[in-house]
Amino acid sequence: HRLSATRTKGATHPTVTSTPPTSRASVYPHVCACAKAEPPSSLRMRNICVRIALAKESAVLWAAIKEQLQGVEGAMDGGQRVWAPHPDEGYQLGLIVDVSTDTLTVDPLQGGKSVVASYDEVFPAADEGAPDVDDNCSLMYLNEATLLHNLRMRYTKGQIYTYVANILLAVNPNKEVGGLYTSEVIRRYNGRSLGTLPPHVFAIEEIRIQAARTDIGLISPSYADKAYREMKSMRCSQSIIVSGESGAGKTESTKFILRYLTESYGARAGIIEQRIVEANPLLESFGNAKTMRNNNSSRFGKFSEIHYNAKHEVVGGHVSHYLLEKSRICSQSAEERNYHVFYRMLAGASPDMRQALGLQDGASFTYLNPASLHDPNLQDEEEFSHLTHSMDCIGLSPSEKADLFRVVAAVLHLGNVSFEENTKDKKGGSVVSVGSMTSLEGVAGLLGLEKAELQRSLTSRVMTTTKGGNLGTIINVPLKPDQACNARDALAKALYTRLFSHIVKRVNQCFPFQSSAHYIGVLDIAGFEYFQVNSFEQFCINYCNEKLQQFFNSRILREEQDLYKKESLGVTEVMFMDNQDCIDLIEHKKSGVVDLLDEECKLPKGSPQHFTDIVHSRHKDHFRLCLPRKSKLPFHRNLRDDEGLMIRHFAGAVCYMTAEFLDKNNDALHASLEQMVAVSKDDFIKQLFPDATATSGSASSPSSSPSSRTKKLALVSVGSKFRTQLNSLMEKLKTTGSSFIRCLKPNLTMVPGQFVGGQILSQLQCAGMISVLELMQGGYPSRAQFSDLYKMYQPNLPARLSGLDPRTFCRALFRATGMRDGDFKFGISRVFFRPGKVQLEVGIAVLSSCT
Repeated sequence: HRLSATRTKGATHPTVTSTPPTSRASVYPHVCACAKAEPPSSLRMRNICVRIALAKESAVLWAAIKEQLQGVEGAMDGGQRVWAPHPDEGYQLGLIVDVSTDTLTVDPLQGGKSVVASYDEVFPAADEGAPDVDDNCSLMYLNEATLLHNLRMRYTKGQIYTYVANILLAVNPNKEVGGLYTSEVIRRYNGRSLGTLPPHVFAIEEIRIQAARTDIGLISPSYADKAYREMKSMRCSQSIIVSGESGAGKTESTKFILRYLTESYGARAGIIEQRIVEANPLLESFGNAKTMRNNNSSRFGKFSEIHYNAKHEVVGGHVSHYLLEKSRICSQSAEERNYHVFYRMLAGASPDMRQALGLQDGASFTYLNPASLHDPNLQDEEEFSHLTHSMDCIGLSPSEKADLFRVVAAVLHLGNVSFEENTKDKKGGSVVSVGSMTSLEGVAGLLGLEKAELQRSLTSRVMTTTKGGNLGTIINVPLKPDQACNARDALAKALYTRLFSHIVKRVNQCFPFQSSAHYIGVLDIAGFEYFQVNSFEQFCINYCNEKLQQFFNSRILREEQDLYKKESLGVTEVMFMDNQDCIDLIEHKKSGVVDLLDEECKLPKGSPQHFTDIVHSRHKDHFRLCLPRKSKLPFHRNLRDDEGLMIRHFAGAVCYMTAEFLDKNNDALHASLEQMVAVSKDDFIKQLFPDATATSGSASSPSSSPSSRTKKLALVSVGSKFRTQLNSLMEKLKTTGSSFIRCLKPNLTMVPGQFVGGQILSQLQCAGMISVLELMQGGYPSRAQFSDLYKMYQPNLPARLSGLDPRTFCRALFRATGMRDGDFKFGISRVFFRPGKVQLEVGIAVLSSCT
């Protein structure tokens, strides 16, 4: 029905008139249900109640509705402060000036054009001058707008950490924050209860140790010790999931966490804890790079474990790594750089080292982007000293260090090997260009290879005939110049990725352990990514984030609501999208994208176009998959149907260009290159390619057939390997208690002090925080066992109260502290508290005064 609202002088509510409905039967049951319901606590629910009531002509029902709304703040009142959507800042503060059937009109307080928005897009705002809070659950109104505003207020004060229940939000300051991560700060947070000190990345450890994931906010030091002892006796390992997009601060947060763990609980481990911390600079040098979004972006994922014995002393550690970005080795986007180690070695190498490795100025190497060789924000020479110090700390010998740098230099020289057509070859083969012969000699010398063998392997490929009268005959197939370049790049990528895997293996050897009672693992992996051009790397990263989001939903949302049901609280269920169908689309056996990609890679003449067509035909009616032409971006709509896949992920739709999917999914070298590295005179190179050496050994046997030695390029599927690693990781996470740190990037330009609300709001939505807010707003984020509360207060109880059973005591305690019945709810075994209602520190004083 058409509604109109007019403001009258001195009125506390808009005067609303309506046209009576033609039918009462259709709305009567709904109005009665609203009249009997509990008072609505959100602006949206109030709007619904008002609109239903106004659709009735009955004054009795309207009076009943108004009675139910008496306990609600005047969120619909004319002049009420609200948050209205803003395209850049996320939300802006304003006043309601008009109410219509489906929308509200809001005048921004800062001036500007009025905003007309739907009810669901406008949120009530706190009174002017309301302070920021450490935990967003303490806010009067708990919604995405107030969360964003609270983060903004804290960020302007230099407070980068904020809680949402037991989830830590960390906004990257994009600068060094003095005094925030010192040893003194570590000692202050060690063993302290959540809430007694400001939010901090160090405190997340105490949440894990003290809270066992659910019982938070009511923990005294003695209770923390008790929970800590229980964790040790139960051998309950913990995991901390650090997530966020590139440039949000995941890498730094992970380093601070590892430092806190080793300093707090590894005082007797000595060199082990030092090596755990010092391993990070080494891994960063070889696995991090400057991107357009981050000067120190991790281009791989890692799960770092710190293991403890039964006395909770550090005994060792282990690092698992995932998805090193291989394409960066050979090419980088504008304003981006290759991996740090290349630039640091060129800047910091001694004259003797430069001569031995044939190093020149960075501009002379093709694999290094000439536009980003020198960055004033990156101190390459100084970082090279840190790198060599890190190598010394973890126990690398001088010869081991020389081996690492020798392979890095070989990759650089390999990129300078170019090819041209072989005019003497009628089959259209290629030869190494005369100008790059010096580079070819350098690569051969650094890798322990014969120059002629290296040239032959790069310009031709050994194959076995599969047809005709010469079936099984071994032949050399010449490669065209572009094919030779692909072979060169494949060898460079293989060398560097094998080298990185060796470094991780060597790092794990430097802090070995025989056994452990439990561990704390820290997962640092790239967050959800979407660009204009999205390829296989983004596909794998977003697949990983789908799995992590499902785990987050299960651990934070589903288990929380299951607990409410188990405790018979009668809380309204918060609906969230189950993304299992998207995960099945990607990883399902036989029909998933990963398996279809593997099958295409095995075909003699497989192509990206055929693969894309197969995926679309197999899943033509799948909700999560659609054609590129349905994208909102013109760039993607111009793609042909067989050039891309658009997948609707939990955080939004992403269009993947499949042109390079097949090449990037295959991690194998062709037979010529495998045989070449197998006969290297350098033991370290053989160590990097043990599978090639084994194949070469078996191939040299007289009983081996030609086809076994020179078969078609075997498939070493990157996608399948990552799926196996990811499923193993998820099983590990499911067996541990979990904490979540959501890192947020305040702006795209990495400028300190600049808070762009719209960008942060998008990150909060991608991180699933909006669903958490809905759950916390309608639920009970803080809770405690009746017995634990009783034991906490028992030493201060007078004799006549100490005999009460724990449940009765809690009821008496809340009455003595003046808590309203709506602020808490009794379950079967524990009491639950509404957001911001845990204030039991006054309980002792109140009870003492009562005696």
